[in-house]
Amino acid sequence: MKVIIAGGTGFLGHELSQFFTQRNDEVVVLTRGASRTEHGLSFVHWDATTLGDWKVEFSDADVLINLSGKSVDCRFTEKNKKEILRSRIDATKVLGKAVKDTRSPLRIWINASAATIYDYSEDKARDEDSTELGHDFAKEVAQAWEDTFYEADTPNVRKVALRISVVLGKRDGAYPVIKRLGKFGLAGTMGPGTQRFAWVHIQDLLRMIEFAIVNDSITGPLNCAAPETPTNKTFLKALRVSLGVPIGIPQPTFLLKIGGFIIGTESDLILKSRWVSPKKLLENGFEFTFSDLQSALNDLAQ
Repeated sequence: MKVIIAGGTGFLGHELSQFFTQRNDEVVVLTRGASRTEHGLSFVHWDATTLGDWKVEFSDADVLINLSGKSVDCRFTEKNKKEILRSRIDATKVLGKAVKDTRSPLRIWINASAATIYDYSEDKARDEDSTELGHDFAKEVAQAWEDTFYEADTPNVRKVALRISVVLGKRDGAYPVIKRLGKFGLAGTMGPGTQRFAWVHIQDLLRMIEFAIVNDSITGPLNCAAPETPTNKTFLKALRVSLGVPIGIPQPTFLLKIGGFIIGTESDLILKSRWVSPKKLLENGFEFTFSDLQSALNDLAQ
């Protein structure tokens, strides 16, 4: 099987590349860097906005996974907001043109999205059928990204939009940062502590993507989250248990806002409540390796 990963040099892209390589699949990573071959991976240069020689890779590709887009781990200035949105829309549009123009035999196109498409919720989980969507910038980005994805003229190509929650992995992403806070005794309740924390272990996320590829019944939005969605207070308590740290200093909302400003990120990433249900995965028989938070954190802490 030939897998093309667009925007495959970040945390998730690296994990996916390794995952498919270990399965002995052919992996091509579209990157803004130079074209090269490393450790059995083919890196092909593209600018994520215009068609180029890179589109020849689609002539015999089976799977396309698009992760392209500027990180949301930044201050939401007008400049950054425009770049966050533009980078996702432009890459998705040009990938759709490549699939159509090369008459690709693509079986499935998987496009990243985000669980932040849902509204703030502390009282009820949101599944793929929920109509309670957010009203903030994060929702705007996810919705525009999905709309562009579905509007691409690619007949006979199954499409799946991954509404990804916070991914917990040892090497990168949110977990190493949270782990450091925990070890320094700073992983106390953040803000009110009642906000829900939707998460997924990296190994389960990789398996979800594989599951979506082989199951033709899966199409449209797919919530990528563990079935257990704790409050912020419960999550941080479980983190301290996994690290063997008995205490955590609480972080009030005003302090988180100041800290976010200082380090150049948004406190809403911590303070917003996202309660996400993996309904479609469960209905289709997906079995989690890490369905409960404590087992996931214990594994990551090793």
